[in-house]
Amino acid sequence: MRYVDLSHVVRSGMVTYPGLPVPEIGLHLAFDDSHGAYAEGTEFQIGRISMVGNTGTYLDTPAHRFRDGHDLAALPLERCAGLPAVVVRAAGRGHALDASVFAGLDVAGRAVLVHTGWDEHWGTERYLEPDHPHLTEDACRALVDGGATLVGIDSVNIDDTLGGARPAHTVLLGAGIPVVEHLTGLAGLPDIGAVFTAVPVAAEGLATFPVRAFATVA
Repeated sequence: MRYVDLSHVVRSGMVTYPGLPVPEIGLHLAFDDSHGAYAEGTEFQIGRISMVGNTGTYLDTPAHRFRDGHDLAALPLERCAGLPAVVVRAAGRGHALDASVFAGLDVAGRAVLVHTGWDEHWGTERYLEPDHPHLTEDACRALVDGGATLVGIDSVNIDDTLGGARPAHTVLLGAGIPVVEHLTGLAGLPDIGAVFTAVPVAAEGLATFPVRAFATVA
C-alpha cells in the first residue's frame, strides 16, 4: 500500500482565497523559554496559529452554507474517512463542468474527486482568477442523485465565483455531502481503486477547517 498526499502545505502568509486573512504561524513557547519549567536537558516547544477555517486544503460541512446545518463536531467519520474514491478527469474541459462529466460513472458511496489540473497554479495569481474550473448546479444534482458521499476538487472553489450565487455548495451541502476544496496531486491517483480520507478536527461551532487529505492505493 502507498500513500498519496493530496493536501497543500499551510505556510505563514499564504493566500488560499482572495480577500481572506492569511495564516500567521509562530510560537507560544520557544525551547529556550521552557528551560525553567523542566529538568535540565528537557525542553519543549508549543506553536500557535491564527487562521480562518478556509485555509489550505479544507473541508466544508453543511453549517458553512446553512444556519441549521451540522458543524465539524457533528461530521460523521463515515462521510470523510476510508472512502472508496472515483477520480474524474476534467482537465481541459472548460470553466463550467456540467453533469456530462459524470455520465456513466458509479458514484454511489464514493468520494468523487474532480481532477481539473488547476492545482498547478497554486501559489500564483492565476490560481485565484475567476475563470477557474467549477461544478454547475446540474452536475451537483447528478452527484446527489447518484449517491455520492463526498465531493472534492483541486480548484480554488467548487462554485463559479463570477457571481454571488453558490449552487454547488447549496446543492451538495444541502444534501449533507461534505465538500473538500483546494486538493492537489489527483494526477497521481488511479481513476478507481484509491481510498480517500480528509478528516478535520471536531471543532464545535466551526463549519470549515483544513484537512490532511490523502489517499491509499494498493
